[in-house]
Amino acid sequence: MMQTNEPISRRQMMKKSLAAATILTSASAGRAVTTVKKTSVRLGGPTFEKYEDPAGWIAALKKLGYSAAYCPVGADAGDDVVKAYERAAKDANIIIAEVGAWSNPISPDEKTRKEAQEKCRRQLHLADRIGARCCVNITGSRGEQWDGPSEKNFTEETFDMIVETTRAIIDDVKPIRTYFTLETMPWAYPDSADSYLSLFKAIDRRQFAVHLDPVNIVCSPQRYFSSGALIRECFAKLGPYIKSCHGKDILLQLKLTTHLDEVRPGLGGLDYETFLKELSKRPDVPLMLEHLPNAEEYRLAAEYVRGVGKKIGVSFA
Repeated sequence: MMQTNEPISRRQMMKKSLAAATILTSASAGRAVTTVKKTSVRLGGPTFEKYEDPAGWIAALKKLGYSAAYCPVGADAGDDVVKAYERAAKDANIIIAEVGAWSNPISPDEKTRKEAQEKCRRQLHLADRIGARCCVNITGSRGEQWDGPSEKNFTEETFDMIVETTRAIIDDVKPIRTYFTLETMPWAYPDSADSYLSLFKAIDRRQFAVHLDPVNIVCSPQRYFSSGALIRECFAKLGPYIKSCHGKDILLQLKLTTHLDEVRPGLGGLDYETFLKELSKRPDVPLMLEHLPNAEEYRLAAEYVRGVGKKIGVSFA
């Protein structure tokens, strides 16, 4: 059930962002991720090879050289199946990075909104059952398209709606081993490190954490040409609470007005050297390739990422 906490306004939260940053960086060791002094990154992505059991799944991941994976089972899988895949991943030193809950829990349509919130609960429960690092969704949109822009997305009312909705999902599921996270987005909260800090403080739940997709917040030429600084800022302010990252790239087109396209890693302007350097400081945070059309494109993406790593002395677990 939704808690009856007094609403916390977005303006109040934005004023407290600097204070939140201090809280995040000085939080107790029980919440923070332990930093290991080694320069390695866990890379993962989808598998296109069919498998029928945990052994087949692990073989497909190993063939691709991945040490992180998307959740291999659905929410309707039996406990024995879930435990078998969890055990196989642990034995093979593979992290189950995330369970997707892609939906619109703040939709203006009541039926869509309720179904989305139920999906978030169901997927968060699956993430906890299988021991995934996080369950991830976007905050959603007040517009017609679930992942699209709306003039209402950055209002104080929407901020408060996100806070109460996220609290309710976490409080209903009560996850122990995993976290509920909201992916950074260009046209919805959280759209920056500071807005994520504001949400983090307002939601105020132990099992709420951070999912970082830097490409999604490269939404202007200014951010495009300073993506390295943007990535460093995100890790400096949010680092201990980042549970998983998405790996893609973005290209600024030479036409009016500003036009940015998502592209395969290596074909755009994202500062992957900085991205990998920051990730290597947190070796249990996986980098998950996404949004590519076929296995060959994923092979080329992984090849590029590993090539950048080799250039700067970052290896892959």
